[in-house]
Amino acid sequence: MSFLTVAALAVGLLVVAPVIAHLLRRKPPEEVPFTAVKLVPATPAIAQRRTALEDRALFFVRAIAVLVLAILGATPFVTCQRLSLARQGGASVAITIVIDDSLSMRAAAETEGEARTRFARAKEAAQELLLGLQEGDAVAIVMAGAPPRVGLAATTNLEAARDAVASAQPSDRGTDLEAAVKLAGELMRELSHVDKRVVVLSDLADGGPTAPALEAPEGMKIWVPLEELQGAADDCAVVGAERHGRRISVRVACGPKPEGSPEGEKRRLQVLAGRETLVEVPIRRVDGPQDITVTVPDGANLDTSIQLYVALTAGDAIAEDDIAPVVTMGGKLRVGVATDATESAVATGGPPPVEQAFSALQLGVQVRPLSTVPDRAADLDDLGLLIVDDVPGFTPSQRRELEGWVERGGVLLLTLGPGAASAPIGQGFAPMVPGLIRWRKDPPKGINREQDQLFTEAGGGLEDLAPQGRAELELEPDDEVKVLVAWADGRPFALEHRMGRGVVVALTLPFDTHQSDLALRPGFLELLKRMADTARTLGGVSRSTAGHAWSLQGFDDVKVFRLSRDDDKTPLDVELAPGGKTRRVVPELAGLYLLQLDGNEATRVAAVSEAEVDLRPRPASAGQRGEELGGVEASVDISSHIALALLALMLLEMIIRVGGRRARRLEAAPDAAEPT
Repeated sequence: MSFLTVAALAVGLLVVAPVIAHLLRRKPPEEVPFTAVKLVPATPAIAQRRTALEDRALFFVRAIAVLVLAILGATPFVTCQRLSLARQGGASVAITIVIDDSLSMRAAAETEGEARTRFARAKEAAQELLLGLQEGDAVAIVMAGAPPRVGLAATTNLEAARDAVASAQPSDRGTDLEAAVKLAGELMRELSHVDKRVVVLSDLADGGPTAPALEAPEGMKIWVPLEELQGAADDCAVVGAERHGRRISVRVACGPKPEGSPEGEKRRLQVLAGRETLVEVPIRRVDGPQDITVTVPDGANLDTSIQLYVALTAGDAIAEDDIAPVVTMGGKLRVGVATDATESAVATGGPPPVEQAFSALQLGVQVRPLSTVPDRAADLDDLGLLIVDDVPGFTPSQRRELEGWVERGGVLLLTLGPGAASAPIGQGFAPMVPGLIRWRKDPPKGINREQDQLFTEAGGGLEDLAPQGRAELELEPDDEVKVLVAWADGRPFALEHRMGRGVVVALTLPFDTHQSDLALRPGFLELLKRMADTARTLGGVSRSTAGHAWSLQGFDDVKVFRLSRDDDKTPLDVELAPGGKTRRVVPELAGLYLLQLDGNEATRVAAVSEAEVDLRPRPASAGQRGEELGGVEASVDISSHIALALLALMLLEMIIRVGGRRARRLEAAPDAAEPT
């Protein structure tokens, strides 16, 4: 509050003036006629009536008038503002409001007055924008936490938009602003409005402070209005914690410390059992991730019935990412690789490309080369992911065991090449890959990037892929088979077949470097990373990132709960994935979750993204903050209303005074009021 505002409101202290004025009014003592008094000598009056307030109605009117006068004096200095759009000639507009609900938005916003988070300010700004929309305007809502979601499809129902914003909640997701802006553009592309805008309500902290400014969708404008949300801040997070006996491996990530920020208190790492601290050690703060090993003393109680947590002591911008549950990992993800080393060798020598790729990715997997595809359940159950590169079909026993293993949650990556097309009689790939396989030596050039649901950004350059041949499938109708990637001519490049709780992904191109250079491209690494992540999710390996769905296909009775440190259970909604066949759960918040699947219990952990601790914003261009797009305007001017109230009080005072004088005259001459 400014000095002028305080000075104007100080006029209200003059409310004591009517009190003083009324108390100073004195009346002579009342004379009571008494005949005997005439026999007593007169003496001067030495007493008066006790001072008291009179005409109380008049007093209260005057006091209120003084207070209203003070408020009227302060109104020029009190501003009530809101975010609003600037219109071009008053025409209707279509906007998509992108609300960032990622973890970084839990940091405090640099605003005056009441302390609040960045998300709370973004949500308030969205509500202010909706207040300024008019009939004929269209609005859509997109949530920018990774992966981005449609909060509300484009509509002219402003009441529905207000309800959608009111129901928005913060999450512990990562940030994907580029995909959110792209999604926002798609929601408005078919609208007839000429003026289309994407309003980004975000701190722009998506882990890419050196990335270029966001690009507006074609034919649209992008507006980033809330500069007060943006600013670097110090934040560290406990990304994950794994227990191995009495040793606990903890991964801590810290964002770059803002320049010129004061040196804070030294952080300490605690291992907690319920509310009891088992061990506490100091840590050295470094920018980026670091792995820390903490040993619990022999005397500490490690009762397996008590859930352990690892926490950082307070002292940074976001408190929600300073604690994480400890999980007991079942070892590394085991990956079996069945391939012909002579066919898949690279020119530079060394292991086959699959093994080299996993070594470079450092995904924490254990690769096991296999001379043949296992045909025993015991050998398969030891694997989470099986990669089979261009084998001449499976024997009946292999098919039977593979089918059961996949349905129990296994993940099979299968490549089809010349060897697969030359399978002998009695061998094949059904039911994993239904249909006949033929090898063609005149393939088209590259994949269709518009139909790529597998490689995504890492698939750049695959449209120029020039293989020596490809496998063609004569697929049987099956609703469970989905084309993930297509060749340039529309034929399947990659298929996904859901079977029970597991999945089979089949490529119509082998990893053989003599057939193509697929194994030497970035898309190959992305493929293996995705398959490992899928195996971890479907196989129940404990940790994934908040916001990414858990597939729960194959179970009839599914219940999921988020567990607090006090073992309170918060149920989550089990939804159907697009297509309506696969059950899934999306953990919005980091923490420990209990899954009850057909009577069996399992625990999983949703962790925070390491990129979210970097609170440095990416830049926004000057055009994205231009006044022609909108700004802050005064939303309420109550000066005229207060002035009218003051005039009404003055009129009321005059009425009370006239009525009071008449009453006093009647009181002074009562006989005159009586009829004769």
